[in-house]
Amino acid sequence: MTMTHPWISPLRMACLALALVLSAQQASVQQANAQHTDPPRNIVFILSDDHRYDFMGFHEEAPNFLDTPAMDRMAREGAHLANAFVTTSLCSPSRASILTGQYAHRHGVVDNSTRVPEGTRYFPEQLQDAGYQTAYVGKWHMGRASAEPRPGFDHWVSFRGQGVYYDPTFNVNGETVEREGYMTDLLTDYALDWLAEDRTPDQPFFLYLSHKAVHAEFEPAERHRGQYADVTPDYPPSMANVESNYRTKPDWVREQRFSWHGVEHMYHGQLAFDGFYRRYAETLLGLDQSIGRVLEYLEQEGLAENTLVVYMGDNGFLLGEHGLIDKRNAYEESIRVPMLAWGPGFIEPGTTVATQVRNIDVAPTLLDLAGASMPNGHVVDGRSFRPALQGEPMDDDGTFLYEYYWEYAFPHTPTVFALRGDRYKYIYYHGVWDLNGFYDLQEDPNERHNLIDVPAYQDEIRQMRNQLWQRLQATGGMQIPLRPSGSFQAGERLLDGNEE
Repeated sequence: MTMTHPWISPLRMACLALALVLSAQQASVQQANAQHTDPPRNIVFILSDDHRYDFMGFHEEAPNFLDTPAMDRMAREGAHLANAFVTTSLCSPSRASILTGQYAHRHGVVDNSTRVPEGTRYFPEQLQDAGYQTAYVGKWHMGRASAEPRPGFDHWVSFRGQGVYYDPTFNVNGETVEREGYMTDLLTDYALDWLAEDRTPDQPFFLYLSHKAVHAEFEPAERHRGQYADVTPDYPPSMANVESNYRTKPDWVREQRFSWHGVEHMYHGQLAFDGFYRRYAETLLGLDQSIGRVLEYLEQEGLAENTLVVYMGDNGFLLGEHGLIDKRNAYEESIRVPMLAWGPGFIEPGTTVATQVRNIDVAPTLLDLAGASMPNGHVVDGRSFRPALQGEPMDDDGTFLYEYYWEYAFPHTPTVFALRGDRYKYIYYHGVWDLNGFYDLQEDPNERHNLIDVPAYQDEIRQMRNQLWQRLQATGGMQIPLRPSGSFQAGERLLDGNEE
């Protein structure tokens, strides 16, 4: 029997009851939200090749014709890591840095032909030890050009070296499989098939989907071929062959303009810039659709609320800046990469992460989310950016080390060491009698004015130069790795996997 006091009216009683119900509902919602801030159980990491940081439709610097609805969705519903970089802008070194959390001079994969040293530990091996099912689907491209399964993955789908865009041959768990179709679509099929059919539902999973796209020479899916045929490329200001663009630049930059990696003679004169640019953008469309298919599958299967999806590029790509194409150098378009994170209930929609994030930070971050870590004795140069994904501040001095080592097969770019800060960038070119570089990224974001000889900046230059060498010394990077060069026999470079 419910007792009521005579001074409490029935209407007031109803209001009090409603307030109690609303309070209980609010507490339930708060508890659910608190639960959603826990790290997701599953992880999908999607890697692309040669994707520029600004070639995403939502990006303020993107070409106005570009259509990337899946990437736009990841940014809108998740986080855009707006200051993402690589510590070496080249396929194999960058991919090894992602898997180990180490600089190239530490893990030893300094070019596209160096074999991965024996005993190298990849972070997915630690995920396996933590109870994760792991799968690798796509381009490996480290060391030898073979496609055999590597440590750390329960399920394996890959191909030899750089691969092809159409009708590829795969290694599927040690078996050779020939397929017809478009590489980007086939890799996505393999990835989704594993999620649907080959994993154990009651175990957490880690899926590493590694695309060939958008690596040169670009080949879009047939459905996208010619979609941008009427587009006029956005020529960057520093592309013009005028003295103002080269007055303070090193000589090697002007000379490279007329080489394999320059706009005047790209790929030995086989390609013209406008067509090159359009095919790059068209090839990107299939990659975006792949991302969209992954997100849609996770939603349809009820996995989205418990899965973090991270997308990034393995290095940047110049499209005419300074008269160059390709990567390798320390200019912004080479070292900056696209990076997005999507985790419903874990990441606040529309988050922009301003903190510098690097490829060496991927391993410690994903291990942190999984409650795992690298084994004792494995030095990790990166750090977890998990706090930044949830809007928390991170201590950061705003600088990072960049390195690239000269390659015999592609000698157009010298060995490069750089220290990139929030405002200034110092670049040192090793082994060439030429100008080093110093740029004010705030006043000169296109890096058109090299300030290396300007008296007013000499104290800052000296400080950054000293900091660069201190960083190298502290991480064991004071010895230049050498590779065999002139002694190569005919065909050896191809067999050794030294590809673009």
